[in-house]
Amino acid sequence: MTLTVPKMSSCSDCPIRYNAVCSRCDGDELARLEEIKYYRSYSAGQPIFFSGDPLEFVGSIVSGVASLTRTMPDGRVQMVGLLLPGDFLGRPHRNTIDCDVVGETDVMLCCFRRRPFETLIDETSHVGQRLLEMTLDELDAAREWMLVLGRKTAREKIASLLHMIATRMASLKPGETAQTSFTLPITRETMANYLGLTIETVSRQMSALKKDGLIAFSDRRDISVPDLHALKAETGEDA
Repeated sequence: MTLTVPKMSSCSDCPIRYNAVCSRCDGDELARLEEIKYYRSYSAGQPIFFSGDPLEFVGSIVSGVASLTRTMPDGRVQMVGLLLPGDFLGRPHRNTIDCDVVGETDVMLCCFRRRPFETLIDETSHVGQRLLEMTLDELDAAREWMLVLGRKTAREKIASLLHMIATRMASLKPGETAQTSFTLPITRETMANYLGLTIETVSRQMSALKKDGLIAFSDRRDISVPDLHALKAETGEDA
């Protein structure tokens, strides 16, 4: 069950206006999007889609974080991705969705009815170009995540995940470039599942990063990163 949320007064008020699929739209294109746009909100832990569900809408994450998971035939579950603010949910020209999508936090979606959105892609260059760019960015991120899971140490895995979330959250806050703070959107158990680690290893590495001054937290979820460049150096990549 979805919750009703008030409509924003205009796209210019949207916190992801310059990160989402509509970021390059001109006035006429935004007006066409307005005609097929609506908002939905989901509570933390609430399913947004189950794998195989009809894909009646696509959309952008306005606020909150959702997880993408796959279930194997024997019942084992693996998280395969996170959707952060600005990320696009769903695939145009597909009738169903191939992952379970669940709100890790409270989530607000800016939704577009799928078939009208497919028509808009065909008829407006800016939406199609931006969607292609976002798809290629997602491919690059998937390749990078293969490196994280396959070759990085536990410390580098934790640093990579925290750096990815921190930089994405900082991009939504003008002026925050060297430092940022955010609420960790997933539990340490979920982090362990996502990174292929044990919960004990995640907790130990989080404490080690805190001890070294790379992150700070007073509880388990509110994270501060005093120097994004220093955290980047701990990912095993060039700073």
